[in-house]
Amino acid sequence: MIVSTNAIAGNSPNPVNLGTAGNFAILSKAGITNVYRSSVVGDVGTSPITGAALLLSCAEVVGKVYTVTEAGPLPCRNNNPSFLTTAVLDMERAYTEASGRPAPNATELGGGEIGGRTITPGIYKWSSGLLISTDVTLSGGPDDVWIFQVAQTLDLANSKQVKLVGGASAKNIFWAVAGAVSLGAHSHFEGNILAQTMIAVNSGATVNGALLAQTAVTLDMSTVTRPGMGATPKPEVTTNAKPETNKK
Repeated sequence: MIVSTNAIAGNSPNPVNLGTAGNFAILSKAGITNVYRSSVVGDVGTSPITGAALLLSCAEVVGKVYTVTEAGPLPCRNNNPSFLTTAVLDMERAYTEASGRPAPNATELGGGEIGGRTITPGIYKWSSGLLISTDVTLSGGPDDVWIFQVAQTLDLANSKQVKLVGGASAKNIFWAVAGAVSLGAHSHFEGNILAQTMIAVNSGATVNGALLAQTAVTLDMSTVTRPGMGATPKPEVTTNAKPETNKK
């Protein structure tokens, strides 16, 4: 049975504390693959896998590049295993916190399909995967918070967007996903992804947020900008979807 309730104005949860993981645009335990040329604004790191699995070049990163061994892109790599160990532990703790937040405002919203909706601040939970097949809009103020708890996969379709209106800020959006995350080609995504497995950012996709993966991150001529580090360009896409306000 699908149960859904509206998140109402002023019912915003507290943000998730990312700790030192919040310094990163991309943090991965199993490596970062890349099809040149991608662009990352913010720090990048891999741990416990060696820096040899971090396949971005220095020219593609505006920020620091952290590795646990004397391997990785030169001349920009920073060998700092203790800092990375702390960041990974903070990433794992933040995933646990976000995925375990109690009393969601809505469960199983849209039966796992939220494309075309306008979603207000709150906690949203799905026991299945989550699909965004048309543009979705997050509507709220600059201090409002969204937490999305996804028990399986998260898929954003090609050339579709997560849009923010009303001053909503990507730094206050948290997607806690147990399964794989796939952001379609030329799509645009907003918010911090806390993934228990991998995150795939497909050809030409842009992200205004952090990619914090407990396995691998894959990039393909992608753009990732940590919130607060500058605007991320959005792809020129069109959609015929008409957003609707969440209903019971």
